[in-house]
Amino acid sequence: MPVKTELIFAVSPSDETSARGTGRKLAHMAYRVGAGARLLRAGSPGRNGLLFLNDGDFDGRGDPTALSREIIRECAARSYNGAVFDFSRRVPTLSRAVNLLSGAFRERGWSLYVTEPYAREAAGAKVLIPTAVSGGSLHQRFTEAVEQYGAERVAVAAERVAEDFSLPAPNGQGTAMTQEQLRARMEQRSPSVFFSDMLCAHYFTYMDRKTGAHFILFDTADSLKKKIQVAREVGISDVMLPYPEVADLLPDLLENF
Repeated sequence: MPVKTELIFAVSPSDETSARGTGRKLAHMAYRVGAGARLLRAGSPGRNGLLFLNDGDFDGRGDPTALSREIIRECAARSYNGAVFDFSRRVPTLSRAVNLLSGAFRERGWSLYVTEPYAREAAGAKVLIPTAVSGGSLHQRFTEAVEQYGAERVAVAAERVAEDFSLPAPNGQGTAMTQEQLRARMEQRSPSVFFSDMLCAHYFTYMDRKTGAHFILFDTADSLKKKIQVAREVGISDVMLPYPEVADLLPDLLENF
């Protein structure tokens, strides 16, 4: 049964002023786990919303208990009512910190969002499921996540995709494109654009004399809204969007949400 969607924008400190105008909850992308499992902050993030933390520079060493305490202190100091742990690698130190913070956040009534590799360590946390798929069905991906974790524990990490796949692409990996590159390619090729109901994305194909056949997959406001709609249909309420990537789409994207 469809649910009401809560959009959350992940923002850098420079985006915060304009993002606040949307009236949506903000996740502040000013934090990372540094060497020795220290909480590092860049710039001056705002108050309220969520702490957004990535593990890009983490060396795998350090005290998870100390890191957990730093995160709790920062959340309390800036009146955050939760956090997003955008961890790409499964690391024992981070696993232990996530486990500790899962209980601590639950006691405080704070929200916690984690990537799928950390779902087991974070009882009660929301598990972020990316929308970027190059094969299969997005509806099936969401359905399987709901069956595994329960709808109340699933959140969507929406991505604005623009990728160029050289065909055949047996590993499903494409080359990321900027929006400028996508526009230039479309102007150059004047392609017929189609929509995939399975992937909830637009696509077109073209031939290059040197590199052969190509398949371009990309998002617009309409395709992102379709992805959100599919999430709603399977009972997923929370959708996180990267504000810098979708800021130009907001008038259309926020319609009906």
